[in-house]
Amino acid sequence: MRRKMSQKQMKEAFVSNLNGTSVLEVTQGLCFPAFCILCRGLLVIFSQHVCSFSHSWRTRFLMDFVVLVVPLVITLTVLSPFILLENLTAVACGAWLLYQIYQRRTCYAKVPVQKVLANFLQISLESEYSPAVTSYRVINSVFTAIAILAVDFPLFPRRFAKTELYGTGAMDYGVGGFIFGAAMVCPEVRGKHVEGSRFNYLRKSLYSVWPLVVLGMGRLVIIKSIGYQEHLTEYGVHWNFFFTIIVVKLVTSLLLIIFPLNKSWIVAVSITVLYQLALDFTPLKRIILYGTDGSGTRVGLLNANREGIISTLGYVTIHMAGVQTGLYVLKNRTHIREWIKVTCCILLVAVSFFISLYIIQVNVEAVSRRMANLAFCVWVVASSLMLLSCLLLGDIILSFAKFLIKGALVPCSWKLIQLPATNKKHSKSLILEAGKKEPSLCLITALNRNQLLFFLLSNVTTGLINLTVDTLHSGASWTLVVLSIYMFANCLVIYLLDLQGKTTKFW
Repeated sequence: MRRKMSQKQMKEAFVSNLNGTSVLEVTQGLCFPAFCILCRGLLVIFSQHVCSFSHSWRTRFLMDFVVLVVPLVITLTVLSPFILLENLTAVACGAWLLYQIYQRRTCYAKVPVQKVLANFLQISLESEYSPAVTSYRVINSVFTAIAILAVDFPLFPRRFAKTELYGTGAMDYGVGGFIFGAAMVCPEVRGKHVEGSRFNYLRKSLYSVWPLVVLGMGRLVIIKSIGYQEHLTEYGVHWNFFFTIIVVKLVTSLLLIIFPLNKSWIVAVSITVLYQLALDFTPLKRIILYGTDGSGTRVGLLNANREGIISTLGYVTIHMAGVQTGLYVLKNRTHIREWIKVTCCILLVAVSFFISLYIIQVNVEAVSRRMANLAFCVWVVASSLMLLSCLLLGDIILSFAKFLIKGALVPCSWKLIQLPATNKKHSKSLILEAGKKEPSLCLITALNRNQLLFFLLSNVTTGLINLTVDTLHSGASWTLVVLSIYMFANCLVIYLLDLQGKTTKFW
């Protein structure tokens, strides 16, 4: 028993008292999977129309796993010092693939590039969803799944792990990014308002969180019963991720009843500013850090879970910002020119948020996930918008590649439906392409379809591996083998469920 307790304490110490990395490095790490998704789409087009390629589900799954998941595993481990180089390599590969597709284009083959671009800017799009938003949520899920296991291995850089008090570790972004992504597609944004009185709406919102209550309580009971390692200052003694989601869901549902949807940004700014003022001018910060008695007590529900309970105010802010973003991004648009403007707008807002973050960190307070303070909220929103803008840019480039190749089909991408009347033959092919059903052989679509199951599966397998493998003394090769098998197995389960058309719901 003493040996087990010692191992538990060693693992807890291994993820404690860390200071994170730079904002720039985290941003580069977030942009990398967006470039991988673009390369994957261009590779699909290239393989379909330039070389012989088998489109069986096994081949497509392997390609998606190698192009989308393996690079993230490597980025978070052996190649972590070379994130900028990885981004440049991904951009170079994407540029080469696009050039090859352009050289072999089946439409406008003898037309100069200026005329090709002019015609492309006049096309219309059809999409039942936003590929960028879908990809955003999947990237966050895959990153989280890798990180929650990799963090227990020495190969995972300590600067990427969650920080103790101040700083920006890659894993600090996880929960905030998840909440931002969920907010972009919440029922209110998608127009699925509950008809009837406000009381009925609140009642149904309350009912909708019962699976999260079960999951949160289940996780709490299991963790305590088996003596699994915990990072106490992350949420507290009893609190966990699921309880934060429950509180955020209920509070934001109430706020979205009281305030108009299109004023969500005002609510977000108001909450985070007032919260920061409370941290600066009331004993609230001292309570979070040292408890009500100032000596770090964990006696009582509030003291035991002070980090998790109070930090929900910051996550409510992030959710409201995500609602505002979702309203803008998911607005019905049909022309490629409109999406180019949207991409530029989101990129400019992201840059302005990063500038604001610098000013806040210099003059107010540094980023603190533990408190979910003003700087943390601004950082999460800025990083989310930067990732979203990269994904939108990738969607536009992928649409251009599809525009060049007659009949090109890429899963989880916009459909091209209309061309100017100058080329009726090509226009007809695009209309035909829009009417085709996209192949379901897509890891992104599969993960998006059963996102909660993927998260739960990742948590369970992470726990099992931690209980059976001495992660603290694992070498680099063994770490990569374990992480690869772990991600391959989890992704394969979700992929097979999607092939069978099954969506696992817990409510």
